Amino acid sequence: MRAIGLASAVLLGAGALTSCVPAADAAIQTDFGFSVMPSTVAAGGEVTLRVERNKACRGEAAVNSEVFDMVTIPRGESWATAVVDWDAEPGAVYDVEFECDRSSGTARLTIAGGRPTHHPTHHPTRHPHKGVHAGEGGTFAGFDLKEIGLGAALIAGSLGVAYHFSRRRTDEDAG
Repeated sequence: MRAIGLASAVLLGAGALTSCVPAADAAIQTDFGFSVMPSTVAAGGEVTLRVERNKACRGEAAVNSEVFDMVTIPRGESWATAVVDWDAEPGAVYDVEFECDRSSGTARLTIAGGRPTHHPTHHPTRHPHKGVHAGEGGTFAGFDLKEIGLGAALIAGSLGVAYHFSRRRTDEDAG
C-alpha cells in the first residue's frame, strides 16, 4: 500500500512540475537546432541567429521575423546577425521563424524596455566560429522569482495532499 502512495506523490509532483513551464517560452521542436541570442534585446539592438547543421539542415537557412529584415545563413555557416527594428514594441514577444531545407521551427524574441544609446552604423566583421557559446552566464535565465515560488508551492502542496491521502488510507486499513 505504501508503494501506491509513493507513486501517487511522484506522479503529482511530476504533473505540478510540467504545469509550471510557461508556454510562451517553449520552443517548437524541429529536426535541427536553432537559437536567437540574446533572447531579450532592446529595440535597435543586435541578435545572433544560430543553426546547428545536421542531415536535416545542410543547405541555406532563412530566418524571418516581424521585428527584423529576413536573414540568410549560407550553406556551411552556422550563424548570422540581425538588427532589431527601432520601432519594436518594448515588452513585446516576437516569433523568429527558422527554415532550412524542408524543416522549420520557431523561437521567441523579447524586446526589452530600454533602447541602445547609439544607432548601429555598420555591421561588425564576421569571425569564424570559435567554440561553443553555452549557458546564461550564471543568471536565472529569465525566470521570475514569483514563478519559481509558485512552482515550489504547487509541488509542496501536491506532495502534502498525496501524503495526507496515503496516511488516511493507512489509518482506515488499520482500524
